[in-house]
Amino acid sequence: MLVAVRTLVQSITRALGYLGMAFIFPMMFLTSLDATSRDIWSKPIPGAFEMSSFILSVFILLGLAYAQQMKDHVRVTMLVDRLPNKLGILVSIFTTLLSMSVIAVMAWQGWVLTFETVSVSDMLRIPQWPFRLLVCVAGIFLFLEFFFDLADYMGRLFK
Repeated sequence: MLVAVRTLVQSITRALGYLGMAFIFPMMFLTSLDATSRDIWSKPIPGAFEMSSFILSVFILLGLAYAQQMKDHVRVTMLVDRLPNKLGILVSIFTTLLSMSVIAVMAWQGWVLTFETVSVSDMLRIPQWPFRLLVCVAGIFLFLEFFFDLADYMGRLFK
């Protein structure tokens, strides 16, 4: 059962990560076009900075869980590597639980803030609720990836 859920969640996480990666190209194109337009004709593209900020947030949020799945987040293991195996696993369990609690608060607040305000961006008048909802969605998938890591640590602890 857990294997089937894990496979499904990791497939969705991978798809979200790839979707996030696709957003980097329009952002690079927009930023390059804006810089070129600003330098050559002294006419920046209106709203380019704002749009780049939104695209960057989508890129980052969609990639968080995928980076955790691929174990690409920065992890300092100087201390854990020097500890006995079981104690190192216990420290990893503790840090994973701590990370899960922070991510749970992030997802919860993303959900709350999605429906709390109806603000829009300054120049382009883009509603902000989809990006706040994305914080919740990204938090849920990141939480699930940490949960799978926790299950792996527990399996190693009791092996």
